[in-house]
Amino acid sequence: MPVKQPAPGDLEPIERAGRDELQALQLQRLQWTLKHAYDNVPHYQRAFDAHGVHPSDCKSLADIARFPLTAKADLRAHYPFGMFAVPLEQVVRVHASSGTTGKPTVVGYTRGDIDRWADLVARSIRASGGRPGDIVHVAYGYGLFTGGLGAHYGAERLGCTVVPMSGGQTEKQVQLIRDFEPDIIMVTPSYMQVIIEEFERQGVDPRTMSVKVGIFGAEPWTEAMRHDIEVRAAIDAVDIYGLSEVMGPGVANECIESKDGPVIWEDHFYPEIIDPETGAVLPEGSEGELVFTTLTKEALPVVRYRTRDLTRLLPPTARSMRRMGKIVGRSDDMLIIRGVNVFPTQVEELVIQHGQLSGQYQLVITRQGALDELQVLCELLPAHAGADRAAVSTALRERIKTLIGVSATVSVGAPESIERTLVGKARRVIDKRPK
Repeated sequence: MPVKQPAPGDLEPIERAGRDELQALQLQRLQWTLKHAYDNVPHYQRAFDAHGVHPSDCKSLADIARFPLTAKADLRAHYPFGMFAVPLEQVVRVHASSGTTGKPTVVGYTRGDIDRWADLVARSIRASGGRPGDIVHVAYGYGLFTGGLGAHYGAERLGCTVVPMSGGQTEKQVQLIRDFEPDIIMVTPSYMQVIIEEFERQGVDPRTMSVKVGIFGAEPWTEAMRHDIEVRAAIDAVDIYGLSEVMGPGVANECIESKDGPVIWEDHFYPEIIDPETGAVLPEGSEGELVFTTLTKEALPVVRYRTRDLTRLLPPTARSMRRMGKIVGRSDDMLIIRGVNVFPTQVEELVIQHGQLSGQYQLVITRQGALDELQVLCELLPAHAGADRAAVSTALRERIKTLIGVSATVSVGAPESIERTLVGKARRVIDKRPK
């Protein structure tokens, strides 16, 4: 579908700034962040001192590599408020991660943090093609998860009408989309597939819905999934990126006119790519682990935070800021099956490419003796409910072996036999191996 190019007046000046101007702003803000963290967060003072560095040692952007990395374990070790850099009375909101093990990571926001977050999500929605007056259907979960409220405040800041649906109640999702006729939907891509399936179950062509743009995030997704959603729903599917420890949704966002990877809002977040094993900074364009330093966060500044997301930094295109490539996996949830590195997104792409399978799948890992076993659970599309499941299973198993290099058992179920996510992220991996 044709995409309208943004007018110059639609962009903030920093989105069109030269690299020199942007980097001067980054350095100024980076120096402030390092001092703010060192002066107000005991963890950072101890960590900087142990590495023999001081905020005054940061004379250039490259000097950030001299400072220690921050991991999720550091935030958990100082649960709940030990990483805050302002008194609790200045914290107007608290969110927490949805981690399944250990203590959650707690993040806090000052009033200024909330305002900047809203501004950046508004910028992200505008980059996705949204404009004031649009109706935005928010199907991200609300609550401690940052997705729902992050999207909500940003859409309101842009001047949109917000439908705060949250996750779940899929039949009602479809009803409200049909009744309220939103222009934009913000949701996880896996749950968007569930919504599309519900349209089809009700005998309604999802391509007739009013939605023109889907802003999808909170989980990795492939170009194959983008194509699947765009074709089945006749919308533009745009990638939004964020994580609660850094801010929430809106750290980066694709531009609808290019759809070539999320633009990192570098005036607020300084990115690096490191070797996940050694921590060394990698050259521009190399694939590795994404690391962020916040540049304007007051309540919870984070210095060189390890996102565990594996990607690469790409040069600017539609905006003056660098982009990030599609996330190929995570350095901490990569599966090693009989010596082979496997990312769920690799299997997802092969599942979606098979014309008779839906985009829903699960990976079940077990251990027989000393050997790991991988089972791939997938399902047929309703239109192919009568297909030869054994033939489909054999074809997918062979592609997994050929293209990923791992042997797997493939079980093909009836349509809608895979567990659906009603709120938040899909449960893609079930690891039954002994701890």
